[in-house]
Parts: sequence; structure tokens; C-alpha cells
Amino acid sequence: QVQVAESGGGLVQPGESLRLSCTFYGFTLDDYAIGWFRQAPGKEREGVSCIRSSTTYYADSVKGRFTISGDNAKNTVYLQMNSLIPEDTAVYYCATDPWSNCHLDGDEYDYWGQGTQVTVSS
Repeated sequence: QVQVAESGGGLVQPGESLRLSCTFYGFTLDDYAIGWFRQAPGKEREGVSCIRSSTTYYADSVKGRFTISGDNAKNTVYLQMNSLIPEDTAVYYCATDPWSNCHLDGDEYDYWGQGTQVTVSS
């Protein structure tokens, strides 16, 4: 059964770092893409980053600050977030797409986690 679940959110100050984890079940990163998305109050969902096998992709808003990585042995994808700014505040979701390569079209992702809150505030 395909499942994903996020963890690692929290409250940090601007400039600090946070690492999110997405634990996945029922597949490997060689076969399925995993994407990270976020949604802030009153805003549309935004694609942040994705990974499939050795392919990764980042939204312009996080490029150079966020790093995605995967570990099939631990069934986990990580999103390392550095130099956080208040605009990064949102609920972060991971999701998996069994059919496509790495991309940030959330409508194409079939399985979603419950989300984890990230708040960047002084």
C-alpha cells in the first residue's frame, strides 16, 4: 500500500534551518516521484521541490536555500531548509506520483501526507 507521511516541522527564527522528513511506503524513489508542496493561509498551494531517482527540481523561490535528498534504505526523503524567511511559513506536504518523472504539478500527485506546520518568525 502506497503511503507518505511528513514530520519535522516547527517554529524557527529567520535565518535558521529546519529539516523535514517524508517517510514513504510501498515504493522506491527509482520508480515514483516524491514532491514537497506548501500552502500558506489564504494562498494557493505551491510546489517546492521534487525528487525521483537522481533527478531533483526546485522552485525559484527556494533554489539555493533548500536541498532535497532521498534514502531508499530508510524509506525517507529529506527537505533541508536553510536561510528560512517568514515567507516560508506554511503547511508543508509531501506527495507521490507513481506515473511521472520529477515535477511540481500538484494536481498530478495521487498520494498525500497530512502536512506539517513550518513557522518562521522572530
